[in-house]
Amino acid sequence: QVQLVESGGGLVQPGGSLSLSCAASGGIFSLYDMSWYRQDPGEQRELVATITSGGSTNYRGSEKGRFTISRDNAKNTVYLQMNNLKPDDTAVYYCHAYRIAGDAEVTYWGKGTQVTVSS
Repeated sequence: QVQLVESGGGLVQPGGSLSLSCAASGGIFSLYDMSWYRQDPGEQRELVATITSGGSTNYRGSEKGRFTISRDNAKNTVYLQMNNLKPDDTAVYYCHAYRIAGDAEVTYWGKGTQVTVSS
């Protein structure tokens, strides 16, 4: 069982930056593809960025160039650096871990951290 704990959310003005962290415990972190999702109230959770176990990254189009996902396997932590934040980036941001084990897909979610972009 993997536990994911996000941190780093908060209130920031438009144009500002935040760095989110997700600390994992209880599993072999390096085996997992790690992602950040976000969700507005009443909306579906949407993928923001992914970093694979091999270190490849992928971003949703509107975040490309503003957000950077990275991981430190020695610290069992995945990060999301968010720059030039916009009010539309306001959401709860969730950490997600995924791997395939045999015939099964194994996924875990954190509880989320609130990001609010407002002047």
